[in-house]
Amino acid sequence: MKTSTLLHPLLLTACGLALVFKAAAEPQVTFLPAAEQVGCYDFLEVTLRVAGSTAANPFTDVAVTGTFTPPGAAALAVDGFCDSPDGSVHRIRFMPAQPGLHPYRISYREGAFERTYAGTFEAVDSKRKGVLRVDPEHPWHFRWDGSKERFFWNGTTAYWLAGWDDTTIRQSLDRLDHLKVTRVRAALSGRVRDGRAWFENVFPADKFSFLLNPWVARDPASVEEPGFDVTRFNVAYWQKFERLLRHAWTKDMVISVIFYVDGSRPGADPFGKSGMGGPDEQRYYRYAMARLAPFANVMWDLANEYRHFRTDAWAEQMGAFVKACDPYDHLTSTHGHGDFRFRTSGWADFAMYQSWDEHGGYEFMLRNRREQEKTGRIIPQVNEEYGYEDHYPQGWGENRTAPARSAETRTRLAWEIALAGGYQTSGERADRGTGWGPDTGGGWINGRGDDTMTLFEQQAPLFDFFTSITWWTLAPAPDLVTSFQPATPPAAKAAAANPASAHPRPRALAMRNPDGDLAVVYLAGGGTVALKADGLKDGLRPLWFSPRDGGIRVARALRTKVYRSPDASDWILLFRTPCNCSFREYDEEVER
Repeated sequence: MKTSTLLHPLLLTACGLALVFKAAAEPQVTFLPAAEQVGCYDFLEVTLRVAGSTAANPFTDVAVTGTFTPPGAAALAVDGFCDSPDGSVHRIRFMPAQPGLHPYRISYREGAFERTYAGTFEAVDSKRKGVLRVDPEHPWHFRWDGSKERFFWNGTTAYWLAGWDDTTIRQSLDRLDHLKVTRVRAALSGRVRDGRAWFENVFPADKFSFLLNPWVARDPASVEEPGFDVTRFNVAYWQKFERLLRHAWTKDMVISVIFYVDGSRPGADPFGKSGMGGPDEQRYYRYAMARLAPFANVMWDLANEYRHFRTDAWAEQMGAFVKACDPYDHLTSTHGHGDFRFRTSGWADFAMYQSWDEHGGYEFMLRNRREQEKTGRIIPQVNEEYGYEDHYPQGWGENRTAPARSAETRTRLAWEIALAGGYQTSGERADRGTGWGPDTGGGWINGRGDDTMTLFEQQAPLFDFFTSITWWTLAPAPDLVTSFQPATPPAAKAAAANPASAHPRPRALAMRNPDGDLAVVYLAGGGTVALKADGLKDGLRPLWFSPRDGGIRVARALRTKVYRSPDASDWILLFRTPCNCSFREYDEEVER
């Protein structure tokens, strides 16, 4: 009897159902590129719509990865990220740095399931400045890698900027941009009850919160016991932070993303000593790289005052981890204290210090510069925190004479730091002076300002002065000053007797370029200065520049290489040529 090759109808039905069930068990993934063309230093975003996912936790059980290949270069590996609590939306972003066609591939993996997608986008020259780098030609300084313009670091602190509503964030960034701030410190994570933690009248209000919640929390309104689930991210908060970055990007303003602020406070560090550097904390940093690194205007600060709750070994580990995860190699460092312990660490692109008041001025920054030189590795030097405007107005430690931290004294320190070849980050006053109550304050705590805050108005001449000359060619030159006779009004005598006085300590600080045709001499409190005979080229036409109001006048020598300031205020003596300075000539002006 011949055996039939036909299958029984019931068996066919069962097989068909099995195929249907198998197909239904697999997620359905749709890849949706936002555009076919983007500008250089913007990014292409591809959205992944996912239906039927069986992942218990889309933040840990799903991986979205990709590569994109710039013309004539090696492929860059990029992480994607989950952008919905239920895992129905994932995204991946590619930031091109050069024009041309960029092929890319994306992979979605969930357990044994995988879907891939390939595409191409075109990058066009958008005239954007690009990503901020250490200047390869002048490594004490910074340069945009797109436009090749030098970047003058004029920073401020605004830890809880992301605690505001979107409108206030935009208004605050607009104001800081108008005041010539080029870089802002803003925290991703942090929580505290109110500003009294730092003796400031700053409180939560309808549009402002001190509770930054990058993770899903059991009780997000709790300061000390939020109950964070560190395996799940609060996507609405991250989307808000991205809007902050996007608005700053339109102004070429760099945002220093601080992964923790005041991490030692209860509730602020969900990982603790036992979890530091572990897989959960690494997931936090990696998620930030995936979401935020495609913004050209970010840099990374591993933690604010990291030593209060982390170790040097942790900083080395996480610094290297960030570098490995960031395909665009944004500037990275960590904020510590009066010493920087990572001078030779490859992940640390610049040195950050916290040294307050006169301790953090000229001598401090010059000493750090020389210590850095000894290592054979040159990186920029930044005093990230040296005392905020009117913060602890009666002084701290030996600084007991008010106003020890006025806008005037902070501005003078900023000039000292610049004359030492470094950069500084200022902070506006936080207390608006309206008393204890809701909706008060801003400044260095959250970035909001008003007309009572005068610090950046007083520092504007510093920005204008240095960006009018080729400042990146200058180096500290203490030996250029051979003698200095300070002006001796009562204010100068008081300053000499009390270093913490609001009056300047009389001194003359100098820097110059290697050719000797650009030099800056800062006279604090005015006086008469004699300069090294062969320290400058002959025939230079000097100017007096006022650091108070930006006024300029011709400088006349009393005798060869000897100059006296117009009065007993602070003055800058500038020697320059038309090739290294944009200040025009002032033949018609005479010294008064």
